[in-house]
Amino acid sequence: MRIMGLDVGEKTIGVAISDPFGWTAQGINTIHRKGVQKDLLELDQLVKEYAVEEIVVGLPLNMNGSEGESAVRVRRFVTKLKETYAQGMKITLKDERLSTVAAQKILLEGDVSRSNRKKVIDKMAAVYILQGYLDYIKK
Repeated sequence: MRIMGLDVGEKTIGVAISDPFGWTAQGINTIHRKGVQKDLLELDQLVKEYAVEEIVVGLPLNMNGSEGESAVRVRRFVTKLKETYAQGMKITLKDERLSTVAAQKILLEGDVSRSNRKKVIDKMAAVYILQGYLDYIKK
C-alpha cells in the first residue's frame, strides 16, 4: 500500500510517496500550479502510476493552532481532491506546522546550495509531512 504526501502551496505542490511497506517517504515531484483542474490531473497521473491508496495533505496551521488563509486554501483544495476521488480514496489532513522550516534545516545541514534548496524545498516538506504520518500510524 502506498501513501502520497502533499505540501500544497499557492504556487507549487510538493509530492512525496511512501515505499510499498509504508516505512519511508521519498520526494518524487514538485508540481507548478496551473489551476486546480490541471493540478488534479497531474496528481491523478501520479496516483495511478504509484497505485496510491491514501493521500495525506499538510494543513498549515498557525503556531497557536488556529487556521489562517493558507489553511482555508488547503481545505478548499482538499474538497476538490475528495470530489475527484469520491470512490473512496482516504484523504487525511495532517498538521504541518514548521514542516518547511524542518525541511530547510535538513537541506542546510546537507550543505545544499540556496538555488538547489529553492528547487526541492516543497518536495522535502511533503516528505517531512508524509514521514511524520507514517511514523504516527506505525504506533
